[in-house]
Amino acid sequence: MGVRFLKVAAVYFVFGVLLGLTMGITQNFSFTSVHAHLNLLGWVSMALFGVIYLLFPVAGESKLATVHFWLHNLGLPLMQGTLFIMLLTSSHTIVGLTIVGSIMVVVGAVLFMVNVFQNVNLNK
Repeated sequence: MGVRFLKVAAVYFVFGVLLGLTMGITQNFSFTSVHAHLNLLGWVSMALFGVIYLLFPVAGESKLATVHFWLHNLGLPLMQGTLFIMLLTSSHTIVGLTIVGSIMVVVGAVLFMVNVFQNVNLNK
């Protein structure tokens, strides 16, 4: 699972950088929160998940890691995509989807924490 997290992290890195570049060129910084979340939850967090799962293969090969991967990779684009649309259109009719995506990311984070406590051990 570590390699998958690292590869997807690289994709988020490019999206985050491109969004930042676009905001700088247009001098429209209304998407700053989306930019920050793509970089932090997409690039940085996922890269760290990947490195941890590579360093501790028992954790990376667990069912928890698989569920964490899918929750994070379905929740984050849902959360940030709908937030982007809400900021673009000034409409909050899809805020429920933003909340669902956020909850998916949070549940994934809790599963990651459980996985770390259960499977990240220098003796394994």
